[in-house]
Amino acid sequence: MPRYALLVEYDGAPFVGWQRQSSGLSIQQVLEEAAAPLNGGQPARMMASGRTDAGVHAVGQVVQVDLGRELAPERLREALNFHSRPHPVSVVRAARAPEDWFARFSCIKRGYRYRILNRRARPALEAGRVWHVAPPLDAAAMHEAAQGLLGRHDFSAFRASSCQAKDALRTLDRLDVTRQGDEITVETEARSFLHHQVRNLVGTLVEVGFGRRPVAWPRALLEGRDRTAAGQTAPPEGLTFLFARYPQPLDWG
Repeated sequence: MPRYALLVEYDGAPFVGWQRQSSGLSIQQVLEEAAAPLNGGQPARMMASGRTDAGVHAVGQVVQVDLGRELAPERLREALNFHSRPHPVSVVRAARAPEDWFARFSCIKRGYRYRILNRRARPALEAGRVWHVAPPLDAAAMHEAAQGLLGRHDFSAFRASSCQAKDALRTLDRLDVTRQGDEITVETEARSFLHHQVRNLVGTLVEVGFGRRPVAWPRALLEGRDRTAAGQTAPPEGLTFLFARYPQPLDWG
């Protein structure tokens, strides 16, 4: 069966997340059902480079799908976008992938962006895309604190209680906090992340930004490995999956 890679963007607000669930509609379900007319009437199983939670968005999600027939990548893209309407899911590009390529297991780096709107007035145009934090935040202090979390560590203090990973060892390659006007952006990169890791890191860094905790506090939490001592889990709407990278780049055409 020919294997394809899809570059997908979506608004996570109306979904229960990427993965199929009995509790509601998922992005995976929308795409698999959209592929059915191209696969002999049967939904084509899809795997994503990274599972996103309910409310989390994506601009560079990479998805793997095997079909029972050969299709030009451009035709596959157009057909999936036609059959997935009116849901806010779009296949931006499609490409043939090697038979031994896997969207999830072949991925060597993933990137996320978290956006905070830091002003008194609530968002109108950006509602559902940012975490609105009204009190002023010190982005420079947040960035300084973030640098103490880089490298390979046990991130137990920043994993969800429901996380199913075998261990909490992860290598954090980037965690940058910047401000532009009223918006604070947190950008992070790693080979893989724990469940809720990015949102828990952001929720902890915000405590430093408020001045409630010192710059050294997140590093102390990391070493203490106690999730109950860390900051809140930041809400999902501020988080966007940016990209997935592979040893051999895909030929998107």
